[in-house]
Amino acid sequence: MTDYRAAGVDLEAAEEAVDRIRAVVASTARPEVLGGIGGFGGFFALDAGRYARPLLVSTTDGVGTKSEVARLVGRYDTIGLDCVAMSVDDLAVCGAEPLFFLDYISVGRNDPPMIKAIVTGVAQGCEQAGCALVGGEISEHSGVMEPGQFDLVGFAVGVVEADGRLPAGVRSGDRVIGVASPGLRSNGYTLARKVLFEPGAGDRGQVKPPSLDDPAWPGADVSLGDELLRPSVIYSPALRRLAGDVEVHAFAHVTGGGIPGNLTRVLPPGLGAEIRRESWPEPRIFSVVAEAGGVADDEMVRVFNLGLGMLAVVPGGEVPAAIEALAAAGHAAYDVGRITDGEGVAVLGR
Repeated sequence: MTDYRAAGVDLEAAEEAVDRIRAVVASTARPEVLGGIGGFGGFFALDAGRYARPLLVSTTDGVGTKSEVARLVGRYDTIGLDCVAMSVDDLAVCGAEPLFFLDYISVGRNDPPMIKAIVTGVAQGCEQAGCALVGGEISEHSGVMEPGQFDLVGFAVGVVEADGRLPAGVRSGDRVIGVASPGLRSNGYTLARKVLFEPGAGDRGQVKPPSLDDPAWPGADVSLGDELLRPSVIYSPALRRLAGDVEVHAFAHVTGGGIPGNLTRVLPPGLGAEIRRESWPEPRIFSVVAEAGGVADDEMVRVFNLGLGMLAVVPGGEVPAAIEALAAAGHAAYDVGRITDGEGVAVLGR
């Protein structure tokens, strides 16, 4: 006689996974959260009286094939933080404060310890961002995904005053401040995995792919696996403080599409930008990827963040104060370029 477990879905394991994460989820609660997990929806009592003209902002994103690196390494404690970063930092570029977050985890087989590790990372990200984890979903895809495989997606909702919405006021002559990202963040992993782990993938591909336990590069004090799992920085709290301290015209979250593709999204028609490649230190992992697969420099620029996870567009006179404010929040920042007349974003150098 066939039952659901024999077909590949373990309801008892699913219940155990939920039980394991109850306390983790509760640790992220804000005063506006009503109830806990287990219902059909998460309730959040927005105090509209705090705002003159509140706008709700929603975002969604995932971690891409960085999830496969987590599976291969067998470490799931940071990938949830990556997921939060991708969505709450999209809220931040709109000028919004993140209010609450939901996650969706699909798995080949329900593994409660793995689920708890992933959600613990999500909760840590929510705590860093100041938002509440109000719910989520765990879906077992037996027969479609292999045991150990998973995918992770997040959804965030924030609020911004209508007159604080960004971008606003970007003009020619503004400066571009780059905020450091120590690693790949959560973008470009399909290309990175291909050139690092498939022999002969690039023009100068290795005969033997490196192990994830090997040093990330000769003399590195971190393994390749740990370098590729380096958690994404959550910029949201620092950006909100920055926008309160100095005049900010725009933020751009450097995700898929690299610096040109994302800075373009916040520029009005008729404006472009020039970014000076030599104006910030580029983490070593990017040259490792480029050299492993013979990846052309223009492709590296188009795919990866190259060490800048966030950009801020400010008037020229605000540059010193902006860099100082970001440093006070724990983020290295650099004057990396300017807004120009004309279309397109040029990344100069190299």
